[in-house]
Amino acid sequence: MLKVFSRLLAAGVIIALLPSLGWSQSTDRSEMDQWIKDTANQGDLPVGTKITMSNWQQYKNFLPLGMQKLFEGTYFWKMPQDVELDVGPTINNFLPATWKDATEKYGPQTTVEVLPNGHYVMHNYHGGTPFPNPQEPNKGWKVMANAFWAFVPAIYVNTPNNVGSVWAVDRYGNVNRTTLDIVYRWSSYVTDANVPHDLNYAPGTWYTEWGMEEQPEQARYTASLSLFYIDQEAHPFADTYVFVPALRRSLRLSSTARCSPVFGFDWTYDDAKTNGFNGSTSIYTADFLGDRKILTLSHFNQEGAVFPDGYLMPLGFPKPSWGKWEARLHAVADIHRIPSESAGYCYSSRIIYADREHWNGNWVDLYDSNRKLWKSIAYYNDAGNVPGYGDMWDGVASMAMDFQNMHETVWCGFGNDAKQKPYLDANAPKEFFDGVKYGSPGGLQMIMR
Repeated sequence: MLKVFSRLLAAGVIIALLPSLGWSQSTDRSEMDQWIKDTANQGDLPVGTKITMSNWQQYKNFLPLGMQKLFEGTYFWKMPQDVELDVGPTINNFLPATWKDATEKYGPQTTVEVLPNGHYVMHNYHGGTPFPNPQEPNKGWKVMANAFWAFVPAIYVNTPNNVGSVWAVDRYGNVNRTTLDIVYRWSSYVTDANVPHDLNYAPGTWYTEWGMEEQPEQARYTASLSLFYIDQEAHPFADTYVFVPALRRSLRLSSTARCSPVFGFDWTYDDAKTNGFNGSTSIYTADFLGDRKILTLSHFNQEGAVFPDGYLMPLGFPKPSWGKWEARLHAVADIHRIPSESAGYCYSSRIIYADREHWNGNWVDLYDSNRKLWKSIAYYNDAGNVPGYGDMWDGVASMAMDFQNMHETVWCGFGNDAKQKPYLDANAPKEFFDGVKYGSPGGLQMIMR
């Protein structure tokens, strides 16, 4: 197991270094600036439109840059000839009343301060969307903060019995499945009803992310825990621990591990959340690029989105069986490290397309340290009826496409055979309410006991 873990860490180092070793791609950061100019006047996109390989250029202004590259066939990963995006009406039902109330109550008092060292500090945040109508100064940073604190339920649980399946796809068409247990939860600023609000399992944090591999057998019990702190000036990076079964103990990762792949997948630790940005708001900032209507999948047909039958392979792109694509209003921003903290970081730009209703990033284009397009990641945030809560955010599917290394990772929003959505809030099995076990470093020591 130690050898497996060592290979995963080595893979992270190699992948992080590849862009600096001379990879050259045809898409550089300047094309994003051209995309902003080209999409300034988007035109019309009627409901009922079918976008295919034969007519996509007519509607390209509604596609994020990375998706345009898939249609153009610029890279190894490209759109299949039978791709079809069926356009439906836009439905806004992602936010529960409690989140809206917190946004209305606390949003007007939330402010940001730029310290002499260039770090950013947010003041008077107590829940909800920090900046519901971001304005200058620091508008790009405020968009980033909205994405960082984007709405997801207070408790989000995946198991191999519902959604905990990830597929790695290589250039030869090989597909390898990993099953996971996932417990993501708010540890402060909780606004959801019917869940505990006074939590002390991870003092000083506002969010915790716990994941453990179940399959393949040789990697079983490998686990990861990240702790996100309220005081990001004191803790500009999340504390991340990895439990190594062969050692029967956990190791704390260094801050440079933010560029390492999570469990060897194509998401780094800074990518691995539904919001499209998992870094911090202290040593990162953003440039606001504009508001654009972008096509995304926001309401899934559960029966039609199961891997692999619901995907166009080998790309792993959604078939029409998923449901209708919606032209939703997004804030587009370029997220990057502040200059004093940028040395050695893997990404020069994270172009996030953040949904203006719930603020999760629905698409991200990632540029390497040489300002070449490296990856595109789709985060298809879904909304639907959650028993006991009504309509709200209820799950995510994601496809992370590595253009430079010709590799892809697919997170299926509905698992494989179970065709179930995640467990959310009070609907989660009671065992996952154990914050110490699933949200503290001490909990990692309970694995395999």
